[in-house]
Parts: sequence; C-alpha cells; structure tokens
Amino acid sequence: MKELEGRVALVTGAGRNIGRAIALELAAAGAGLVLNARTSIEELEALAAETGGLALLADVTDEAAVARMVAHAHARFGRLDILVNNAALRAVEPLAQISLQRWREISGVILDGAWNCSKACIPFLGKGGAGSIINIGGMSAHTGAAGRPHVVAAKAGLVGLTRALAHDLAAQGVTVNCVVPGLIDTQRTQSSGALSAHHQKRETLLGRRGRPQDIAAAVRFLAGPGARYITGQTLHVNGGAFLSP
Repeated sequence: MKELEGRVALVTGAGRNIGRAIALELAAAGAGLVLNARTSIEELEALAAETGGLALLADVTDEAAVARMVAHAHARFGRLDILVNNAALRAVEPLAQISLQRWREISGVILDGAWNCSKACIPFLGKGGAGSIINIGGMSAHTGAAGRPHVVAAKAGLVGLTRALAHDLAAQGVTVNCVVPGLIDTQRTQSSGALSAHHQKRETLLGRRGRPQDIAAAVRFLAGPGARYITGQTLHVNGGAFLSP
C-alpha cells in the first residue's frame, strides 16, 4: 500500500538508527524524501541512493541553514507535506560537568532545531490541506533520568511544542503529534555515551527491546490518511516500559 504516494517528507537526523528507519518506512509508503543530517554525508548519500531521496546537510540549530535546506527541498520537489523532527543529541554525563554551553548545545539541537524546521516548513505544509509534523520525543522526558537534565528538559519541551503547534496549525489542516520511543536497540556513537542506567534497569511488558522499525511504523501511521483526526497527541512506543497516564 502506497498511502503516501505523491507526498514529500523531510526527515532530520536521518543518517542512522531511528531516523534511517523512518526514512525507509516513509519511502516504502511512497513518499519522496528529503534526508537531513549535520555531518554524516556518506550515510546520508547511501540512504538517498537507496530511497531515491535528496540528501542535504544542514545544522538544524542554524535558522538560515534550515531555511536554505527547506527552500532547496521545495525547489526540487515542488511541495513539502511531512516533517519529522528527529535530530537529537543523546548525552549521558555527570551533572557537575554540564556547563551552560553544553545545556544550550543539547537543547539547541532537540528543541530549537524542531522549532527552526517547523517554522521553515509551515508555509508549505499547509498548502495541501493534509500536512503533518511528527516530533520524536524521549521516554526519559516522562520518567526522568540521571545524567540527562538537558535531554530530559528538551524532550519534554517537544511535547509542549507539539501541543502548541497543534493549536496554531489546525486551521491549515496540519496535524502535529509526538512519537516517544522507549528502550529501542540502536547503535550508539562515542559522543552519545554509554547506555544510561535508566535504560539498563527498565524492562518492557513485551519482554524485548524495541527496534527502530517499531518507531518508524508509528510515524508512517501518523503521517498517513488514517490519522487525520489525530493531533496534539503523544504516542508512546515502548513495549510497556512506561504506561502513560
């Protein structure tokens, strides 16, 4: 089923793990792809070759760079229907070592980046009357976690941004939702640190860790025609590791 045939999606942080899985799933649904990362051009170009997408490097914290990326994407495809704000830094570090600069670096990518991309895409998302913004949250924003105050605060901010934009964009026919992964098996880089104790200690009701494809399936649903009456919501995809109220 190609329910997204003819539509175009921009996925930030698309080079690996959850972002890559989301891109592959949206391509399987028929969407054209704009693939973003900050530095991993080899991974991005390989994914673009696999999906027929357009690979564009841009720092999502740079408002002007984001504007150029979105303009380039629109010039290439002539439309933009779906935005997936997935770019993030997954730091775990001692509280005493987190400087204000580091706080701003983490929150800048997660929260400012989502705002910059949303603001740049909004004029195009509303044109078709069925646009979608999907923010990728984090379970620790709802449970708390040690060594991650910057990540927890920024991911919690994404939930607030989701609700605010859902109000502002409803009249344009743009839905805005947040998918919250929990206990997902991904490849971790040196900069993202070791698996946090928060994740090591938790178990799922389903008895397994999730896969990036599990998150991608939720994103595909929220971007598709079957989710047009869903907006402002937070969808937890965690195998029962956390039961939201």
